[in-house]
Amino acid sequence: MEITQLLLHPVRLRILHAVLDGAPFSTSQLCERLPDVSTATLYRQVALLVDGGLLEMDSEKSVRGAVERFYRLQPAKNFMAPEAISAMTKDDHRRGFAAAIAALVGEFNAYLDRDDANPLADSVSYRQFALWLSDEEKHAFIGDVVFAIRARASNAPSPARTRHLLSTILFPTESGQQTEGSS
Repeated sequence: MEITQLLLHPVRLRILHAVLDGAPFSTSQLCERLPDVSTATLYRQVALLVDGGLLEMDSEKSVRGAVERFYRLQPAKNFMAPEAISAMTKDDHRRGFAAAIAALVGEFNAYLDRDDANPLADSVSYRQFALWLSDEEKHAFIGDVVFAIRARASNAPSPARTRHLLSTILFPTESGQQTEGSS
């Protein structure tokens, strides 16, 4: 299966979001992280991600007489190359966006289903902003956001830290150039 098709699926996206820290994980640990997804579905989707090269087997351990496999994310393969993106049709982009939103909705519902969920105390945010940007300003803005994220992306888990999911969506809402006084 092509990487495009692997990534354009909401459950597979949620699995990848759940293991972005790069630490080895077992499918039973993944079931704990994604309790709203059936075990059979997780096993099937993990197998597809392994076959597609996005996950690799890290190790095996004997647990109560059974062999438990631990997997690790392949970060170098966990993105779509510009060539793959340019080969996507508009319908591929629609499916990709729908998969990303479905994954996000699944993550948010899982958060809200927790007994300790407190959106106000947890600083939960879902906002949209309209920004008028030239191409130069847009590239600078993207660079600023990426810089801010990368500065924190290597934070290791600790008792003082809670894992958060940040999703960015950026696209033009109008076509063509707008000039002063145009409608």
